[in-house]
Amino acid sequence: MTENTELANNQKLSFVDFKNEVLNDYRIARISRECSLLGRREVLTGKAKFGIFGDGKEVPQIAMAKAFKNGDFRSGYYRDQTFMMAIGELTPQQFFAGLYAHTDIKADPMSAGRQMGGHFATHSLDENGNWKNLTKQKNSSSDISPTAGQMPRLLGLAQASKIYRNVKELKNNTLFSNKGNEIAWGTIGNASTSEGLFFETINAAGVLQVPIVMSVWDDEYGISVHAKHQTTKESISEILKGFQRDKKQKGYEIFVINGWDYVKLIDTYNTAAKIAREEHCPVLIHVKELTQPQGHSTSGSHERYKTKERLKWEQEYDCITKMRKWILEFELQDENGNVLRLVDSEEELINIDKNAKKDVSKAKRDAWTAFTEEIKKEAKTAISILKKASEKSSNGTFITKLKDDLETINEPIRKDVLSTTRKALRYLRDESISEKSELQKFIKSSLETAHYKYSSLLLSETENSPIKFPEIKPKFTVEEKLVDARIIMRDNFEAALKKHPELLIFGEDAGYIGDVNQGLEGLQEKFGEMRVSDTGIREATILGQGIGMAMRGLRPIAEIQYLDYLLYALQIISDDLATLHYRSFGKQKAPLIIRTRGHRLEGIWHAGSPMGGIINNVRGIHVLVPRNMTKAAGFYNTLLKGDDPALVIECLNGYRLKENLPSNLGEFTTPIGVVEVTKKGTDITIISYGSTLRIVDEAVKDLAQVGINAEVIDAQSLLPFDIHHDTVKSIAKTNRLLIVDEDVPGGASAYLLQEILEKQNAYQYLDSKPVTLTAKEHRPAYGTDGDYFSKPSAEDVFEKVYEIMHEANPNKFRAIY
Repeated sequence: MTENTELANNQKLSFVDFKNEVLNDYRIARISRECSLLGRREVLTGKAKFGIFGDGKEVPQIAMAKAFKNGDFRSGYYRDQTFMMAIGELTPQQFFAGLYAHTDIKADPMSAGRQMGGHFATHSLDENGNWKNLTKQKNSSSDISPTAGQMPRLLGLAQASKIYRNVKELKNNTLFSNKGNEIAWGTIGNASTSEGLFFETINAAGVLQVPIVMSVWDDEYGISVHAKHQTTKESISEILKGFQRDKKQKGYEIFVINGWDYVKLIDTYNTAAKIAREEHCPVLIHVKELTQPQGHSTSGSHERYKTKERLKWEQEYDCITKMRKWILEFELQDENGNVLRLVDSEEELINIDKNAKKDVSKAKRDAWTAFTEEIKKEAKTAISILKKASEKSSNGTFITKLKDDLETINEPIRKDVLSTTRKALRYLRDESISEKSELQKFIKSSLETAHYKYSSLLLSETENSPIKFPEIKPKFTVEEKLVDARIIMRDNFEAALKKHPELLIFGEDAGYIGDVNQGLEGLQEKFGEMRVSDTGIREATILGQGIGMAMRGLRPIAEIQYLDYLLYALQIISDDLATLHYRSFGKQKAPLIIRTRGHRLEGIWHAGSPMGGIINNVRGIHVLVPRNMTKAAGFYNTLLKGDDPALVIECLNGYRLKENLPSNLGEFTTPIGVVEVTKKGTDITIISYGSTLRIVDEAVKDLAQVGINAEVIDAQSLLPFDIHHDTVKSIAKTNRLLIVDEDVPGGASAYLLQEILEKQNAYQYLDSKPVTLTAKEHRPAYGTDGDYFSKPSAEDVFEKVYEIMHEANPNKFRAIY
């Protein structure tokens, strides 16, 4: 009775309003459960490919939704469907549209069929790719499947509130924050807390003191593996007790609550939200005694690994069953002694259950109809064309067979339609009938539509795309002013920080000492610790900080000290950052700039060029490889104009080299996707990038002494590469190609070769075999000799070019060896 009185009082509602809210919560829980139950059947009958559902987590998610306010962000995992329904961002029909992979963003607003069901997102961008007012809506960052992969991003979403609250230049920026009062809400399954990303994020959030409320849904299992194999003491809250704050030290506020206790859940979440929102103290809520009624997913049955006793307990402690029991037993006396009840009989709840079943069943039918009707129309059109073609073609029998097979498919998918029509076109290859042209147009149009549905929006396609900004050349005073190249970086960053109040730079050693190469020297003192800051040694969450803050309108530059260390965070870059714009169908973006340095480094662990692995794992961000600091500074200026994420790899051995200081710092730009001819020539085209260009330049001078005039091209940008196809113009003149790269064989050099030969069709101009000159298959041994014998040297370049020219003209260029 006491708990019931407190709950009713805390709601500050009339009893009628309180009753309606409780029953509405129960209705949402029942609808969500029915979606899970019916969703599993849709997968098992073949209408959907795979299903992973949020059954058993309904009640705590409703409690979480009550404390979730406009402007807040969720960074969760794939079982939060009830939460999304409770905040009004997911309907049952949308739930099933996602399950069927409906490619219409209006039908499936989470991803337009690009992600499997259970992966949720809201729209941060309007139709033109511009920011909406995020403070006026409830926000969910786009989910990813890799376990704990949502954690690093959560850190950045929370840190953005701290930045907006404390950076005075941003206090009037009401599009993204209301005085930093927003909470980042994280969710994760108990088993996934064993991942390193979870612990790294928890530690970083405690250090930074940012407003996170982290919910751990604990049903004791990770697929089939019990918690005793997952977590020390079988309890994440037990082993995190050392993070609990006290009067002397900051840390976390930690709550432990049973997931079936509706009353205490609401009280706990409201308390947690108040702490996080007002004090910017991170909070962990360990939600225990949850169930998973259908097991982990549609791939198997939990009866295989749970005991009969456990299964019986799960039936009794199912959170909806417990909530239903609480509703039926609820009694409260008013001031007049009248007994108030939430329901007069169980019949009221039975009616809610029946209506939930009916509503969900209708939503499922409507979603399936909407999904299939569009494809059926396409199939009908194809069948009509095939019928006409079969009547005129000499191969009509074969085309009729294809048409009949397509007609027998009751629920065709686009693959069925396109596969059939493309096979039919083969039978018309020698014929000249109008139906052949009609079929060609149908296939071409279908493939174009398919490209939009399945392959578009990897990067920005708006006017804000950084690729669309033209080059602004650096300006120089009449009198040359040579400085250490790091000065250009430092002064350009200073100009950018002044120009862009939303710009932040952070990383290991980036703050107090101004980075290990002094490219940020003195900037923390000028702009404060919030804008130029140090971080711990934790690459994954450095990137996560950047992703989350970029998703909330800030412009972070996250520094990874050396390129090889990027491997610590490659999963986050690849699975989260690089896919965000694509997987949200252009409805979310994170224009994070990753700053690092590499090229020609010495030693196994500082090899400086694992480029092949990087460029093939991060499609969806730009990868830029400037040869000097002026070019690098120009890339930063370009990127800050646009809205795409990027990786900029500076040359580590270039900071102390002399460069002419531009007078238009913060203004000049280096174009993205544009190569530069650094030396004209007629005999052979040599293409490279980064510090290796200095090796090439040295070799080219020696080649000139033996009568070989080489043309040198700086790739500058690997993703994208040479959008204007200038390389093929060079090869058309020289008729020979050498690609010099410090990556392993088959790495970036193979990528460049494919780009040049296949995309630019340069093969037709070649008089000699195209050649790649790369590093050895191993990482380089330590020291200068290790570098010399592991990566291409100037002598290697000279000899490789000479070998090519010897083959072409053996009389003029006699063999050296």
